[in-house]
Amino acid sequence: MFILHRVLDTALSLYSIGLIIYVFMSWFPGARESSFGQFLTKICEPYLESFRKFIPPLGMIDLSPIVAILVIHLARNGLAYLFFGILS
Repeated sequence: MFILHRVLDTALSLYSIGLIIYVFMSWFPGARESSFGQFLTKICEPYLESFRKFIPPLGMIDLSPIVAILVIHLARNGLAYLFFGILS
């Protein structure tokens, strides 16, 4: 059980890091057109789109990545509670 928790926790952590990198790539012209940028677009946009449906941008600022990362953080905490609650 501990290994499964560790794998899921690491995957969620890496995904949140990928989201942060994806957001920072928007600050650099042409970064999202690179092969790495296109890869991040393919894995990050479907998740971010679900938040953009109900969180409108404030001018030029898109708050959906912040909420998306917060949800991942809450999911990581929930997984830890479930796994360690089951084991104890």
